[in-house]
Amino acid sequence: MIAEVLLVLAGHKSSLFPTDHTVHPAFAPLLHPGEEQCLESLGQIALRYRKIKHACTTLARPSSRYVSALCATLNQILKDEYEVLVVETEAKVLQRDSSLVASGSFVPLSSLRAIFSEWDAPLASLEMLVDELQAQEQWKPGPLIDLLLTRSKTGIHRVSAIYARLSEAVQHVWIAQLQALLIHGTLSAHDPLADEKYVLVEGAAPSCVSTQSRESITYVGRAIGTVKAAKWEKQFPQDLAKEHIKLLTAVLPQDQYAFDHVVANIRTAVSEWLWLNVLTHKDVDEAVESLANYFLLRNGEFALSLIREIERLKLSRLTGKSVPSTMIREQDLHLALLRASLGTTAQQDPSLAHLHFRLPAGPIRPLLPSLAAAPAKDLSSSLSSPAEPTTFDDLLLGTPLILMYNVTWPLDLFLHTSDLQIYAALFSYLSALRKTHTRIHTCWTALSNAQRARRRWTGLGEGGTAEDLEARKQLLRCGWGVVREMNWFLDTLLGYVMTDVVDVEFRRLKGLLSGRPSNGIGRQMTGSGTAAGLGSGGGADGGPSVPLGTSKTSTFHPSQSTASNLSSGIPPLDFTTLRGIHTTYLERLVTGSLLSNPALTNIIRMILEVCERFAAQIERWGGDVLPALLFEGSIATRENRVGDMVSERYAIVGEIDETLHMLLDAFYEQLSLSTTLQPFSATSDATKSVIYNASTTGIMGNTTGLGLGFNTFVRARRGKRLEGYEEVRRHVERLLLRLDFNGQFSKPRARRRPQDNVHAGEEDILRQGGLA
Repeated sequence: MIAEVLLVLAGHKSSLFPTDHTVHPAFAPLLHPGEEQCLESLGQIALRYRKIKHACTTLARPSSRYVSALCATLNQILKDEYEVLVVETEAKVLQRDSSLVASGSFVPLSSLRAIFSEWDAPLASLEMLVDELQAQEQWKPGPLIDLLLTRSKTGIHRVSAIYARLSEAVQHVWIAQLQALLIHGTLSAHDPLADEKYVLVEGAAPSCVSTQSRESITYVGRAIGTVKAAKWEKQFPQDLAKEHIKLLTAVLPQDQYAFDHVVANIRTAVSEWLWLNVLTHKDVDEAVESLANYFLLRNGEFALSLIREIERLKLSRLTGKSVPSTMIREQDLHLALLRASLGTTAQQDPSLAHLHFRLPAGPIRPLLPSLAAAPAKDLSSSLSSPAEPTTFDDLLLGTPLILMYNVTWPLDLFLHTSDLQIYAALFSYLSALRKTHTRIHTCWTALSNAQRARRRWTGLGEGGTAEDLEARKQLLRCGWGVVREMNWFLDTLLGYVMTDVVDVEFRRLKGLLSGRPSNGIGRQMTGSGTAAGLGSGGGADGGPSVPLGTSKTSTFHPSQSTASNLSSGIPPLDFTTLRGIHTTYLERLVTGSLLSNPALTNIIRMILEVCERFAAQIERWGGDVLPALLFEGSIATRENRVGDMVSERYAIVGEIDETLHMLLDAFYEQLSLSTTLQPFSATSDATKSVIYNASTTGIMGNTTGLGLGFNTFVRARRGKRLEGYEEVRRHVERLLLRLDFNGQFSKPRARRRPQDNVHAGEEDILRQGGLA
């Protein structure tokens, strides 16, 4: 009987267990209940063993290489451990080993049960594994490795060791496929890791592979595969490929830190080789120029033309009669891009073809600006603690609108997805400022034309009866004061961003790329000074026309700069340094433009909304803050000394004036704090806030866990790492000086509510504007 039991444990069938692990009914009366239980326990072990062996044979035939490797490793484990235990036990019985055979002739079933009890948990777990494998027709390497790694995390040592070996076997096969992709740029015809564009297919990588490593695998695979397919004269060096094979062979994906480190090193090495042989200075220079021209609004005439085209598109859709003609689609915005380029320097620019707009919310109907004022309580709470990250991508069209840039080979070696997100966020911010600035200029022009037309009939006064003459004069002065304050603030802020930040940082970047020293870059302005188009707007009645623009720089020649670098002893620019320079450039743009400070961006957004609301009110009133003399309600009645329409407009303009000054005070206070308080986070968090804001609009769905960075502009106390940010801080201090040129913020005066001036005496206009 003992021989029969050992045969059953070895995987053979027996009449002892006709169906499953239950003892045959004919033998049951002959056995003690304890013996019967031991036999059934041994039979269950044998049944699980046979089931696992049969499943491995079935799965290994038509399945993928990963499941075949798992089955082969599992068979080897059973052969080396379980089957050896059966043979050793049989040898002890035949040799009458005293540890197993009692009195040299009796083998207790309980002893056999104790010997094989260590395989109860492993075989039970492996039985569940093969059942799960058989339940699914096809297994990708990623979910399979995740399954094995999850099952290896158990407190039973033998089970954990078995699953660890199984997962390592599958990972070694995955590493072999990864080597073919990263070293040779080839894809397997069966179960490939990536598609034809070298993008990892779903389930191709386990979850322990980080997002950065996935992007690096796609990057390196596409680079090597494209170079190989192009059959260029210079191919990837074999000695470097062998070194990469050694690195990949010595690491597994489950060791996330080591695997990320190896993949990052391979990416760096490949990038350096590509920078020397594929990607040239000319490609980088053209990309930086086009991104600065269109995303940073350095091509000012095109930026202004684009804003006008979008406004014209909204107006045409608002006045459309049929349903299709009232919707704005992405193709309409693309057509607006092309129309905006006509008659500008962008018309002949081939990089314009890389631009396109994206509407995350899909086609929309344009809406008129809201004229409702936010409650004072909500305004105060918004200033104290912003409820959510501030974005500017909906201010240009009224719905989230994202400017995209199509990056092609080999430029995608240099520009990453996160870089384009930052550029898109900067475009949304700058275009919102520029659009609002243009709207206020248009409002100034409308007020000037209306006042000039009215003075033809009223002379030096504002018309009306003797009772409401003073009220009409105060309303007009209040309206001019509001538009003057708005125009002054937008001039100052936009001039600071475009001149002190964008222009300076762009010139510094161009100097670093060309090998020229960056000292003093941005201090010399060339050209007409209107490349950004910021000096083109002005009032018809002597309105402000401040040249706030920046000018384009001359294009350098990479071959000449490289030759001069070599002759002067300056080492050539490597790819890692290039990426670092560009990353620092973007971080300083984000920090200098105040986008990294969520409190400031929240205030700026509210100021822009107030400006838009005021401009919309002026448009609704026909381009004049004063009602026409013959309008109903514009003249005082017997009951009222002031006309109803004058009082109503004075209340609206007064509320806007009060809100605007509250926001300007909060902006100056917050900006002052940012130069004095200690920073809450490192300056590298500057781009994180922008990426987070961009991800909320759907640019990159897999960016999670990035919080808002709050940057202050404090001088670095030690080290030279943040020397560049000291200049950014100095720019912010200059902005503070420009805002407080007359002491309006540093020495605040008690303001009288504009509504209180309706029946009050005239206040000196210079004192009201803070000039006296």
